[in-house]
Amino acid sequence: MLKIRILLVVVSAIVVALIFILPKSVVENESQLSSSTASARQPAKLPANHQATSPRLISAIAEIRKAFHASSDRKNAIFADSLQTLYAQAGKFDSAAWFGEKAATFFNSTLSFLKAGNSFYEAYTFAMDDPKRNALAAKAQEWLGKAIQADPKNYEARVKVAMTYLSTGGPMQGIRLLRDILKEDPKNELALFNMGMLSLQSGQNTKAVDWLSQLIEVNPKHVQGQLLLGVAYLNEGHKEEARAQFEKVKKMDKDPAVQSAVDSYLKELK
Repeated sequence: MLKIRILLVVVSAIVVALIFILPKSVVENESQLSSSTASARQPAKLPANHQATSPRLISAIAEIRKAFHASSDRKNAIFADSLQTLYAQAGKFDSAAWFGEKAATFFNSTLSFLKAGNSFYEAYTFAMDDPKRNALAAKAQEWLGKAIQADPKNYEARVKVAMTYLSTGGPMQGIRLLRDILKEDPKNELALFNMGMLSLQSGQNTKAVDWLSQLIEVNPKHVQGQLLLGVAYLNEGHKEEARAQFEKVKKMDKDPAVQSAVDSYLKELK
């Protein structure tokens, strides 16, 4: 189980890039943003491929925050929308979500609902304690739900809502939501991938092989799916199929993290 979790971190480009990002709490002032990037209290060192928040970005946030607090109505919402974008760039996803909600409440549009929901979802994925994670998941469900009401075919939003249930006490509801998506769109890559990943995490390797095989039939270039299919084969004891998958991934993606993960599995097959 631990190896699978580590693998999922390795093969996810987003997580690799952001896993040690800046603290995610809501920023009350721009000085906190500045100090949080350099303070000795920072809990984890930023990886080499991620730079600390730039002074220019901090300055832009400071100026727009002043305008936000000094304005009202539409201008206030416009400033909130800008702050949502800037805080997301700074890795402050809680703050981005907070301002995104302010903007969405005013604009009352599908796009603003989606932006707020995505921000809350990003914050949720980085939350470290259950109460905070549950609260952020509920907000993600609320705002993504509004976007889904306006556009039921937004499968990406629906998959994200499903995933919030899986880690906040409603796993069966999350699975049902993913299955509903696949009934409507059997070739939905995101839903197929997550069904395969969840089957693998729960030790249902035969089901994982089925879901991931469907995924790579839809998209043979899906590196993460190809790699996880190899893991599923390995767990099932199908060593030759696993070896073929890992060798395929080595040719598909030269990223050092992916290569290292594949090599570790190939060593197990020797």
